[in-house]
Amino acid sequence: MTVVRSTLPDEARRISGEALQDTLVDLLGLSLIGKQAHWNVVGPRFRSVHLQLDEVVSAARTHADTVAERASAIGVPPDGRPGTIAKVFSLPAPAEGWLRDSEAVEVMTDALGAAITRLRERIDATEKADLVTQDLLITITADLEKQRWMFEAENHPGES
Repeated sequence: MTVVRSTLPDEARRISGEALQDTLVDLLGLSLIGKQAHWNVVGPRFRSVHLQLDEVVSAARTHADTVAERASAIGVPPDGRPGTIAKVFSLPAPAEGWLRDSEAVEVMTDALGAAITRLRERIDATEKADLVTQDLLITITADLEKQRWMFEAENHPGES
């Protein structure tokens, strides 16, 4: 059943739809990683890491909603069901149990880095297919890079 017809040609819609769906999975998974770390982080930097994790979760959820709505707007039904996420999600995630603050920072730095790498591939893939989708992916990448930088700085307190 086709509910929303796209103004994009079929091939452009397919390319953009795949990029958006893959990004949706990464963002929803990233929000789950962030919450898991948020609930289990311990250590001397607990408060700052705990609050920073909430910032990532909020950003990931907001971006996920925007990505899903973009997919719908071009006639591609987004799939954020738990089974879909569990089946295809592959970003680095924390181990079960308590998580030292330094480990939480490392997990988030790695997960954000992997998501950014994949987003850059999707930016390239959508360059000719759909500049609107590409622009959205660029915006998300910039935000995730900022989040990654903030976590990266947590593990490198500076030199005296």
